[in-house]
Amino acid sequence: MKFGLTDSASDLFAIAMGLFTSADLSIFHEFEPPPTGGGHQFLRALWKQAKVKGLRVENNAISRTTRACLFNSFNFRTSRLERLRRRGVLYIHRVDGPVDVYRGQNEGVDQHIYSVNQKFADKTIFQSRYSMEKHTELGMEFKNPTVIMNAADPEIFHSRGRIEFSQNRKTRLIASSWSDNVNKGAAVYQWLDEHLDWASFEMTFVGRSTVTFKNIRMMPAVDSFRMAELFRQYDIYLTASRNDPCSNSLIEALTCGMPAVYLKSGGHPEIVGGAGAEFDEAEEIPELLEQVIGQYEAFQSRISIPSIQDISEQYLKVLELI
Repeated sequence: MKFGLTDSASDLFAIAMGLFTSADLSIFHEFEPPPTGGGHQFLRALWKQAKVKGLRVENNAISRTTRACLFNSFNFRTSRLERLRRRGVLYIHRVDGPVDVYRGQNEGVDQHIYSVNQKFADKTIFQSRYSMEKHTELGMEFKNPTVIMNAADPEIFHSRGRIEFSQNRKTRLIASSWSDNVNKGAAVYQWLDEHLDWASFEMTFVGRSTVTFKNIRMMPAVDSFRMAELFRQYDIYLTASRNDPCSNSLIEALTCGMPAVYLKSGGHPEIVGGAGAEFDEAEEIPELLEQVIGQYEAFQSRISIPSIQDISEQYLKVLELI
């Protein structure tokens, strides 16, 4: 299996252009247009915050004035980074996963990421303590690691204008996933579809699923603006994803003011803290939902997600740009 992206003539063009352009920070990541997964959304938000700080940012290039380079997991051209790499630039590797654990199949992705880290990185940013410790369990010691959680773009994800919670109507549940990976929790949602009291609940699933539901409303993937609007129209976020290192969807839902009921796995407990209830088996969910409904305002008041401003400042300190 081949990882990353292939060489192209644009590598040579980037080298030439670097002689004439200037930047402080380079982000190596292949951005895709929305709707896309959480990595794209977070790095766009980080880029915006770096510009607010007055920093010049470039993508997949290293110019004559670049001081630091942030390269994301394996979602960039390693050959391009190698060609453009030069002395005097600080190289920081943003890592999630372990990806093979998350996907539930051994394709050698984590070993590839580790080899990239050993070859290029001066420092490593993990998105959760779970991710860092799980890599260590697998025998992978990354370069100078630190943990910095993700954060959502506050211009898109916020709680202003969200619906008021009421026990006098059906409680509105929502789940989402950009991937139909087996570890994204389809079996749990299928159990809920068959067993939840639909006289008391309504639920929407946004994204991809290998399962077709009878009672749960299904919607295709939407962009961040529409996703944020939906989050503000629902009461409780449900996630059953397994070994998810730092779920951006979970962060975005909490940022929009929703408590969460979540599978006790991966980075979920670190993100939610006291703002939700955790389960190991699907059969536990109905009782947990009743707990959250009965103390809704208390759970909601315990939402504590760091702002993108705080997270960006932590990144820029590691990048030694502030």
